Amino acid sequence: MFNNARNCKLKIDDTYVDYITFGKGNKNLIIIPGVGDGFKTAKGMAIPFSIMYKKFAEYYKVYVFSRRNNMPKDFSIDDMALDIIDHMNKLNIKSADIIGVSQGGMIAQSIAIKDSSKVNKLVLAVTTPRPNDILNNSINNWIKMANNKDYKAIMMDTVDKSYTGKYLEKSKKYYKLLSMFGKNTSFDRFIIEANSCLNFNSYNKLDKIKCPTLIIGASEDKALGIEGSNELHEKIKNSELYIYEGYSHGVYEQAKDFNQRVLGFLINK
Repeated sequence: MFNNARNCKLKIDDTYVDYITFGKGNKNLIIIPGVGDGFKTAKGMAIPFSIMYKKFAEYYKVYVFSRRNNMPKDFSIDDMALDIIDHMNKLNIKSADIIGVSQGGMIAQSIAIKDSSKVNKLVLAVTTPRPNDILNNSINNWIKMANNKDYKAIMMDTVDKSYTGKYLEKSKKYYKLLSMFGKNTSFDRFIIEANSCLNFNSYNKLDKIKCPTLIIGASEDKALGIEGSNELHEKIKNSELYIYEGYSHGVYEQAKDFNQRVLGFLINK
């Protein structure tokens, strides 16, 4: 299997979590994806992720954890963080570098606050410590679309808020095609994850994050804005901030140097 890529499941309480693992390195890296996990978990994605993050696979054994398969309606970001700490304990991962993207960055903050011994280095990409007007508008609109079971509207609004320039135009065609396969989608999971973003607030606890932290924002982020990146940098003492100018929320896919920038931070300091 390419880069030792494997699709896995882990039991938690009375349900399971889908996760994938790949890589040949002797260090641990955990990647926590964003709210898109509400529609599509990591199930079956081991090879695509191992290709996308092939540079990381040289240095790390990489784990990508989804949220648990059956979440209570009031499941919070902190609950999701406790789940990942539980996964780490069950898999004997004493500590790891952690990359959190968007909602995944909220979960990563919570892990570092709750148990600093679990996190060696932290990367918080296009995320925020608390809701703001831009995030509230984005999430509430997506929840409204989800309640109307309008998968296509969510997909097309997501692409508009995520990309810029020619990449945006190219992505519109792909997402339009992708939306055709969402007719039988269950929206309950997505709504739970979206609501958890509206109720998250780590701002007054960020001083508990002591590990080296890289914060990455995007100047044109239409999903949650740039304000959260600045707040994270101001409150996390051992942090550095990099802002991608002219990019939006999907900078981690659009910017060609994103993975190399993150890897450089993780392995060179």
